[in-house]
Amino acid sequence: MEKTIKGKAFVIGDNIDTDQIIPAEYLSYNPAIAEERRFFGKYALSGVPAGASGLPGGDTRFVAEGKFASEFTVVIGGRNFGCGSSREHAPLALCEAGAKAVVAESYARIFYRNSINGAYVIPFETTVRLVEQVATGDEVEIDLVAGTLKDHTNGKTFALRSLGDVQTIIEAGGLFDYAKKSGLLK
Repeated sequence: MEKTIKGKAFVIGDNIDTDQIIPAEYLSYNPAIAEERRFFGKYALSGVPAGASGLPGGDTRFVAEGKFASEFTVVIGGRNFGCGSSREHAPLALCEAGAKAVVAESYARIFYRNSINGAYVIPFETTVRLVEQVATGDEVEIDLVAGTLKDHTNGKTFALRSLGDVQTIIEAGGLFDYAKKSGLLK
C-alpha cells in the first residue's frame, strides 16, 4: 500500500447516495468485462445535483465530458457518504474514475465495507467538517502513516481517524486477498 495519496480534491456535501455516485441507468454495464467496466468511471458522481461540487458555475462534473477518468484523486464528502442502496458499483465507479480515497465525516456502513472489501477506494473518516475547509481543485495529500490530510493549496493540515483493523484488509488488496493471505481461503 502506498504511504501517501496526492492529487486534486473534489468536494461534495452531505447525504451523497449511491444513486448519485453511479446512477441506476449505468448499472447495465458488466464490471467483469474490461471494455464495459471503464464506463463506471465515466459516469462516477454523474448523479450529483447541480451546484453540489463547489466548482465555479455549478459544474458538477467529476469526470469531464467524453472522458473515462477524473482529474480528481480524493473525494471530500460530508456526513452519511454512500447512503442509499447497497450497490457495490458505487465505490467501484469512484475507483474506475481514478479516485484513490474518500474522506468524509461519516459513511453508510455498507458503502464503507464495500470500499474496503473490494479494495476500491480507501474510506477515511474525519472529525472536521472538511467540506467547509477544502475547495474543489485544491491540491491535497493524505499521509497514511501520520493519519493526516494536508491541503497544499491553503496550507492547512487535518487529522484523520485511524483505519483500525480494516487497514490490514486494505493493505492486502481487499477482503478476498486478505482471506487468501491469512489462510482463510485456499
